[in-house]
Amino acid sequence: MPDVTEGTGLCQRRGGSIEVIRPGDRVFFEPGEEHWHGAAPDRFMTHLAMQDVDDEGNAATWGDHVTARSTTAPG
Repeated sequence: MPDVTEGTGLCQRRGGSIEVIRPGDRVFFEPGEEHWHGAAPDRFMTHLAMQDVDDEGNAATWGDHVTARSTTAPG
């Protein structure tokens, strides 16, 4: 769950639309739900992230790196 503290960010669930996130926004992702989140192009974002761990102590399964070219901010 990213909790945005500063800046402007983007997040997207697999198959979903890109969402703009700003200070005060909290985004909840279900355990195992594929998603990404990060700063918007030409912006910065700081956030707190809280996550559960599985029975083996793994907090996350990291996917491929997301680049600005692979995303398009909504209008």
